Amino acid sequence: MTAASNTVRYFALIPAAGVGARMEAGSPKQYLAIAGKPMLRHALDAFLASPLIAHTYVVVSADDGVIDTVVPEQGVTVLRCGGATRMETILNGLQALRGSIDAHDQVLVHDAARPGLTPALIEKLIIEVGEHAAGGLLALPVVDTVKKAGPGGLSVQTVPRDGLWLAQTPQMFRYALLHRALSAAPDPLAITDDASAVEALGLAPKLVEGHPRNLKVTLPRDIHTAELYLAKPRN
Repeated sequence: MTAASNTVRYFALIPAAGVGARMEAGSPKQYLAIAGKPMLRHALDAFLASPLIAHTYVVVSADDGVIDTVVPEQGVTVLRCGGATRMETILNGLQALRGSIDAHDQVLVHDAARPGLTPALIEKLIIEVGEHAAGGLLALPVVDTVKKAGPGGLSVQTVPRDGLWLAQTPQMFRYALLHRALSAAPDPLAITDDASAVEALGLAPKLVEGHPRNLKVTLPRDIHTAELYLAKPRN
């Protein structure tokens, strides 16, 4: 899969080495069944259905014994080099792909626990970010009033919501930029998304409005909400 031209290609990279402790489940949450199939498979299927994606990679831990039952026979490559943190897992995946992806190719990093992704959202991200040098990400503008809590769960301040967004994934960056940003991050635990690592370089990724259906399944109650969205057509 080495490149031989200056044509920009788009690759999906899904870190899936987490254990999903907050889900209180007996297995990693990416393998929990939602709407009839593993959560991770929904995300994989969205990328496989997009004609813009050249290939999809999923990064798991070396001892993952479930992934081979989840990925399809074609279109997805499993990288067994997951790390202790999300950032380390992504960086390990990028290093494993060195030589297979060109520096200017775009990498779309997506959470395995966001089953509501659609080909339309992937296309929107790619088109609206375009050639923006700092890449970009799907996100939702904050519409609710934001409160700051003090001791005892008391509301002590109303925070202006102007300019506030809730980050989603995919987050898309050139391979070389993403690798440099993650490699330069001093604290893996402080990097909660890839955009924050790019921002630490002094760059400003572009915000592209996503969709509520692309929510992250974090707590048990999120499963029902995700299933309601998955029951609707992908548009």
